Amino acid sequence: MSAASGDRSFTLLVNPSSGGGAAPGAVVPVARLLREAGATVDVTYSPGPHAMATLVDEAVGRGDVVVSVGGDGMLSSLAGLVSDRGGTLGMLPAGRGNDFARMLGLPDDAEAQARILLEGEVRAIDLLAVTMGGRRRLVAGSVYAGVDARAAEIVDRATWLPRRLQYPYAALRSLATYQPGHYRVAVDGVEHEYAAATVVVANSAYYGSGMRIAPSASVEDGVLDVVVIEAASRVALMRSLPKVYDGEHVHLPEVTVLSGTRVEVAGTARHPIPAGADGEPLGALPALTGPPAVVEVLPGALPLIL
Repeated sequence: MSAASGDRSFTLLVNPSSGGGAAPGAVVPVARLLREAGATVDVTYSPGPHAMATLVDEAVGRGDVVVSVGGDGMLSSLAGLVSDRGGTLGMLPAGRGNDFARMLGLPDDAEAQARILLEGEVRAIDLLAVTMGGRRRLVAGSVYAGVDARAAEIVDRATWLPRRLQYPYAALRSLATYQPGHYRVAVDGVEHEYAAATVVVANSAYYGSGMRIAPSASVEDGVLDVVVIEAASRVALMRSLPKVYDGEHVHLPEVTVLSGTRVEVAGTARHPIPAGADGEPLGALPALTGPPAVVEVLPGALPLIL
């Protein structure tokens, strides 16, 4: 690494629980390599969401690159804060899924990760703004409602399984018990209604630890990809699950793909429909009788080192 690469300074914010506790170990060699290259490095373990905003304020005020050390949830929690404050974000993927890092093609070895942070190009990527229940938040990868949000809840309790098996297990468990919902989806003002298993509004192609749910998605095109998997039998959905990993599911007759810049989603089922974003729960999707959840793209909202 070149000596000139020490011009950047970094605040590495670590989620100690990411990746089943893998994040603290992942940060050590990268921090050492950054310091050896002459960079100023501060490492802080995440003290919680309220204190995180203060840490980001301080880091951006010093001119530091804020580095997310953890999974997709940690990245999303920092992306909005850094964007709002006019800072620059870096990534050190150390979670269970690392789907946004997969989308960006980031490496998983410490030396290559440090080199990108020191010498990588700053590119402006899109974010999503989701407004639901009167609360607005920014996320990086995708917002979803239905069986996939249920799977995310199961993953959080499946720590007894090896990491590579947690998401497939959760997907099958959620499909085995799912009830279809009646969804209303409006894309740029054009309304559609579906009996569906899930609705995904995607900025990134990947979610669920490698599922290529929205294969045509790009984080730099200013467009949202909307994937609707319509209601089918549980057996049919389970059989089609492997196709999601290579993106071939979009050719199935029960899958609809739409695109636009503003998406409204509401839905009603026998039980409240869970919603989530980047592995974190958002609560119940608004019912058809109330104001919908609104997802909008924010083009070029986040400067990110790649």
